[in-house]
Amino acid sequence: MLVFTDTPVDWIDFNANRIYVKRDDLLHKEFSGNKARKFAYFLHNEFPGVTRLIGYGSPVANSLYSMSALAKLKGWQLDFYTDHIATQVLSSSVGNYAEAIKNGANVIDLSLRADRDDRSCRQYIEEVVLLEEPSALFVPEGGRCLYARDGVHQLAQEVVDWFTSQELTELTVFLPSGTGTTALFLNEYFVLNNHNINVMTCACVGGEAYLEQQFSELIEDSKFHPVVIKTAKKYHFGKLYKAFYDIWKKVGEQGIEFELLYDPKGWLCVEQYLQNNADTTVLYIHQGGLLGNATMLPRYQRKYEQVKKI
Repeated sequence: MLVFTDTPVDWIDFNANRIYVKRDDLLHKEFSGNKARKFAYFLHNEFPGVTRLIGYGSPVANSLYSMSALAKLKGWQLDFYTDHIATQVLSSSVGNYAEAIKNGANVIDLSLRADRDDRSCRQYIEEVVLLEEPSALFVPEGGRCLYARDGVHQLAQEVVDWFTSQELTELTVFLPSGTGTTALFLNEYFVLNNHNINVMTCACVGGEAYLEQQFSELIEDSKFHPVVIKTAKKYHFGKLYKAFYDIWKKVGEQGIEFELLYDPKGWLCVEQYLQNNADTTVLYIHQGGLLGNATMLPRYQRKYEQVKKI
């Protein structure tokens, strides 16, 4: 059985501030980062009779690759449903989609299904797929479920151990969010165990209201909810911004590569936060997802002339 080891904590110099980085990108060669924590329960427990794993989301999402790695490690078949697969994704030999296919994933484009009837991916799975596959293991988009608590609490305890070893009196943990599952369960652990550790996050996929709704659907009591930082400018998920590339490059020049979809907004929020909280000790959770850079970076190079010249 694969057992995750405690990932190291490095640091970078960011705007004359020492920012610590929890290196969850180093968890495992094929099963690392945020999704590894959220899928740890499924990896470390037995599911008699299960031979098929079912999920859904974007065909370029980190969750697709991580679910394919999970299925491969468990000997399951992964069926992953998506709204549409773009031609450039189908033809690419790199990135999350290509690597998931190599792992044996069956990625299903619902735009080609005659019986979809305007259903969302989740509705189609619940109303059509699971009726035919009652013994399949279904994991909601991005691993957003209570089972994620198991692995995220393990991460939280690792943070506590480091916090104690450094003899700190307070700490701010920061990570960008999609569904907010990791940030929520981290903060829950710190609150339940009375640790002076605060979790801050930012909404990458939807707005702040969407993220708060995601928190409430898993844990209703708001005292467990992380602080959500709002940027002055609104950024649309998946859209390319020169500011995103610039801060990604700036942070990467310190020696640690981050991914290009979530982390740029995350680092912009850290930068914004530190303007008024320069003395705060910040631990940034590196959630992996670097495979996606193989397709994201060429997109930036195609759009921005300045990036092409670098």
